[in-house]
Amino acid sequence: MGELKSTDKSFEISKWEVWEAWEKVKANKGAPGVDGCSIEEFEKDLRSNLYKIWNRMSSGSYFPPPVRAVEIPKSHGGGTRILGVPTVADRIAQTVVAVRLEKELEPKFHADSYGYRPKRSALDAVGKCRERCFKTDWVIDLDIQRFFDSVPWGLMVKAVEANTDQRWVVLYVERWLRAPLQMPDGTLQQRDRGTPQGSAVSPVLANLFLHYAFDMWMAREFPTVSFERYVDDAVVHCVSERQAMKVVEAIRDRMEEVGLRLHPDKTRIVYCKDANRRGSYEHTSFTFLGFTFRVRAARSKYGVTFSCFLPAISKEALKKISAEMRRWRIHRRTSHTFAQLARVINPIVRGWMQYYGAFYHSALKPLLRRINAYLVRWIRRKYKRLAGFNKAKTCFQGITQRYPRMFAHWRWSRNFW
Repeated sequence: MGELKSTDKSFEISKWEVWEAWEKVKANKGAPGVDGCSIEEFEKDLRSNLYKIWNRMSSGSYFPPPVRAVEIPKSHGGGTRILGVPTVADRIAQTVVAVRLEKELEPKFHADSYGYRPKRSALDAVGKCRERCFKTDWVIDLDIQRFFDSVPWGLMVKAVEANTDQRWVVLYVERWLRAPLQMPDGTLQQRDRGTPQGSAVSPVLANLFLHYAFDMWMAREFPTVSFERYVDDAVVHCVSERQAMKVVEAIRDRMEEVGLRLHPDKTRIVYCKDANRRGSYEHTSFTFLGFTFRVRAARSKYGVTFSCFLPAISKEALKKISAEMRRWRIHRRTSHTFAQLARVINPIVRGWMQYYGAFYHSALKPLLRRINAYLVRWIRRKYKRLAGFNKAKTCFQGITQRYPRMFAHWRWSRNFW
């Protein structure tokens, strides 16, 4: 503990802050950056590595290395997007700054901002959106085009300066913004705007920028209009189509004013159609944080079925999960026991159930039943005497009855048809 005490430096940064940042980075795991150093390798000389970060940050001599650019497919298809992967040391340094900023900014953020904030989650945003869709008939599904690639630096740094008196925080934010991207072919790409999506400090910077560019502007210009925002993904609720058209045009002008642009095709005005709202319009559904809101069958507490505007797992999310399940190749893992298979997939499946099953979980059941079908194929492949489908099915049903909690998804579905 004595070694965690700071000595006189240009900037007052404690060694304890660096240590806590390291623990967060280690817990989040992640891939190596441009230096190829993994978390495991970094930890081999942990004391020396953490000291270097603290010493350089405290003296003002810390300069971030390039950020490794990784192309990943977009969740909705249609090309790829660039994810920035900083080095392990750089992630620790960014986390130190991010934590300092969060402490000062958290009390100031808008109540309807949910992204990367303590005690708030994407499910909270979806739940609030669901509640407001019952009360208002129209929704603006906002999509800011290439936000992380196009956010202007000048306004972002100005926002940071307005919310902290720590010179070193502003200094390192500016350096991180200017850090080049190392592309997959090894070339360095210099940037003049944007903040790489994937860095530890980007979420808090994005929230801060949109706090002024969107949240406070909406509260000032349209105080009666409610919204939910999760970083750059937002939904706005309106009482009429006329109001929605007026608000979306104002938001479009506002985004251009701050150097951003609404996506011309993905930004839409949506009618919340259900049993009581039976109008006919072009758009009657939208997707927010992996959930598609549209008219669905619901049942009252008296057992009466009616139509309601509700969220459920989106087709894009179902497709992504389905692809991951196929990659498991469960039926080929014949060297595993049934219990070992459960230990491998349960943490992942439980996460899907907790998130996508939070609303209208029956939409997730067909996907979970596919896991059971894979398990039956595993039985048929592993045991020759159970190669017949009926024998394997009987065996599977016996296991589900004897060990009903072995697989996480059996809590919802033990069938495969």
